[in-house]
Amino acid sequence: MKYNNVEIDDTYAEAFPVTVSRVLITAATEYWAKVAATEATGFGTSVIGCPAEAGIDCFVPADKTPDGRPGYAIMIVQMGKDKLKEQLIERLGECVLTAPTAAAFNWLPFERLEDKTQEKRLDVKLHFFGDKFEYQTEVGGRKVWAIPIMNGDFIVEEEYGYKKGVGGGNFFIMGETQGSALMAAQAAVDAISHVEGCITPFPGGIVASGSKVGSKYKFMKASTNEKMAPSLKGKVESQLPPEAKAAYEIVIDGIDEAAVAKAMTVGIKAACKIPGVVKISAGNYGGKLGPFKFELVKLLQ
Repeated sequence: MKYNNVEIDDTYAEAFPVTVSRVLITAATEYWAKVAATEATGFGTSVIGCPAEAGIDCFVPADKTPDGRPGYAIMIVQMGKDKLKEQLIERLGECVLTAPTAAAFNWLPFERLEDKTQEKRLDVKLHFFGDKFEYQTEVGGRKVWAIPIMNGDFIVEEEYGYKKGVGGGNFFIMGETQGSALMAAQAAVDAISHVEGCITPFPGGIVASGSKVGSKYKFMKASTNEKMAPSLKGKVESQLPPEAKAAYEIVIDGIDEAAVAKAMTVGIKAACKIPGVVKISAGNYGGKLGPFKFELVKLLQ
């Protein structure tokens, strides 16, 4: 199949279940909200080596937030709820509590468990930092803690919803030059940024060092995807077209399958509009990695 004269590989992206929380970070200005959100999602590209996958989901205008201030919704992703809770505590405590004028709110509705006796929520008890000077209050109809700090009170909710989401949605962009491939990857990430409920956790949303599971070095969990490296053409069984000189991967985590599918669709379409893009493909492990399969051709039909 071709889309806008770009070859679309008849393959699928394989994704896997993850555990997701969403946090709304507000501040006195959009600038400071983004600073806090950026800090809170740092070192969050891949759970292969990072403590979590994390990224900014979307901007939330002041008229939509509990405290009437501009904010950014972020997503934090882990494989299970216990490690996710650790990351919520550490990232909110070290990166949001410390940020000028910032506040933090749960941005994912609580879901009831199957037995209906409890809800999917994680306790993040930051109020102890207040050294017994903290107090409970309400902001926008929500019960919050106010922790006295140097620039006023830090406002924070202490219960955060979590749910099963989808991690590892992906596609490859192959270009005639490094520049054309990079421009297409940037266009894809920009389009995906308008899809609420998903993140592209790698630097600028783009993966330059796509990897495979395992390595010839026994101590490595993952290693370079040599089949996608242009400098190894002729030395390995390359998956790059003859005219492709560079490739980038876009990896997507989402709150559900629909969010990832929409993000992949708009991202691929945006990439195919950039001159010099020759092929779009995706990574999978024959169904051994996870149960979610996003077929590229079906996404674009």
